[in-house]
Amino acid sequence: MAIKLEKSQETDALRLLEMQHAAFLPLLEKYRDFETSPAIEPLEKMEARILEPDGGVYKILADGELAGAIRIRRKEGDRFWIGPLFIAPCFQGGGFAQAALRAAEELYPEAASWHLGTLLEEAGNCHLYEKMGYARNGRQEKLNSRATLVHYEKLAAKEGRL
Repeated sequence: MAIKLEKSQETDALRLLEMQHAAFLPLLEKYRDFETSPAIEPLEKMEARILEPDGGVYKILADGELAGAIRIRRKEGDRFWIGPLFIAPCFQGGGFAQAALRAAEELYPEAASWHLGTLLEEAGNCHLYEKMGYARNGRQEKLNSRATLVHYEKLAAKEGRL
């Protein structure tokens, strides 16, 4: 299945938000993080992310069908941040997150480094990012008694890129 990233428009906000809520709802129920969970973010936050001048939200299209989204933003100079990245429940486990990460990195060849955060307790997510070349950078944030956010970084090779 061919994966393509397409820049989201404001008119995509509600559909993407509904998909984001569905993708993150199991984690909200498991970890009870009512402060930072993407499963309960308001529409205004998605709209603002879509309109960010230093990045935006990209739809993940699998053979033209909406499979998820990835937010990319330039943090400082040539440092980029990914998050959230989500795949619709019906597409999870099909390699779409890996393909989306590769496609995101190709969109910004000027990136010297990529940064993201995920739940330490979600071994599958940690494995995915580590398999894609991301390494823990030592920074962790305790979200509550059940969940810890762990930060990852990937340095881009100057020749041959990521």
